Amino acid sequence: MTRIVQIAPTIEPGSGVGGVAYALEREFLAAGVQVERFTAADAGRPPAGARRSALGTHLARAGNVLWFTTVGSRRARRFLAERPGAISICHNDVMAGDVYVNHGLLQAAMRARGNYAWRMVRNPVHLFTALRDRIRYRGRTHRAIVALTSREAALLVEVYGRVRAPIHVIPNGVDVDRFRPGEPSERAVLRDELGIAEDATVAIFIGHEYERKGLSIAIEALPLAPGVVLLVVGGTRDMVRKARADVDRAGLGERVVFAGEQSDPVPFLHASDVLVLPSAYEANALVVLEALACGLPVVSTPVGFAPDLVVDGETGFIVDRSAASVGARLAELAAQPLDAWRERSRRAAEQHSWREVGRRYLELVHALEAENSSEAARAARKAGRDGSAGDAQ
Repeated sequence: MTRIVQIAPTIEPGSGVGGVAYALEREFLAAGVQVERFTAADAGRPPAGARRSALGTHLARAGNVLWFTTVGSRRARRFLAERPGAISICHNDVMAGDVYVNHGLLQAAMRARGNYAWRMVRNPVHLFTALRDRIRYRGRTHRAIVALTSREAALLVEVYGRVRAPIHVIPNGVDVDRFRPGEPSERAVLRDELGIAEDATVAIFIGHEYERKGLSIAIEALPLAPGVVLLVVGGTRDMVRKARADVDRAGLGERVVFAGEQSDPVPFLHASDVLVLPSAYEANALVVLEALACGLPVVSTPVGFAPDLVVDGETGFIVDRSAASVGARLAELAAQPLDAWRERSRRAAEQHSWREVGRRYLELVHALEAENSSEAARAARKAGRDGSAGDAQ
């Protein structure tokens, strides 16, 4: 029976790395595969404490990366050694596992944001991560690498020059049952709670990294798109406070609503009309797929999965990373009925269910299992020949 161990800091419903591992786990179980987890908690990492300041949150995240890479890697290897027949899939930090899923390239993200050298040097964890991943991709840590898009596969080679393990492109999927178009009542209830008029065109921005994902560009685009309200989901309290101050200084306070960190983005997608993502870099941009599944056209820069999913004039627009470009497309969408856009967006997302993605991962797992069987057979034959030679002597 096929056995899979998934390694990730957390494995739980939601977006991000933990949500991807959780969705794959569900598909593996549905296919009759035995699945185990190895998370930071399983490795012995204490749970996070109470709410912290922005600096405290940053330091805690840095500590988690360092701990899971070092202590977590050692403990993961011991865990896997006790399960010699399992195929392991690693999603972040840990230097172990048959398959490594590349959820993003730090160096590519820093270069996309500008001032690359300064951004790397000012944060020692960035230097640590860059060195760790150079060892990961150019060494023998993993037997296969999964890139989420063809562009990301090319970036791996551009950044590291040579990637020893074979690269397989398998995009993330979407839960088309959970991420679905909202009912009018669902839309109305949350809009009322947020103080957003029913006739407003709501552009939703989702993300915790305001700078990289281009929140300032989305805000600067608003004067070019009358009637559009920007709904911002994500960000720490300090990030929200600073962004709200910038919005107020620009005189746009009535057109930007900050919802803060939310465990479930679905109700906010249901309350919205379009996703705006003027990001500098995304490994996959799963939020694009989730928005399309909820029937929202997407205005995005050409990052991650967006160029493969968004068809100009049908399911949204691929734009330059400028307020003028973003604003023009938001204004265009706000000026017309969106029913047909919603239908086309939903149909596009339905082609990328997690079931199909899980099937492709299982194909890779079975290929690695076949390699294991071949290697075991060769080792048995060699042992037999060595034994026969010894007997002859």
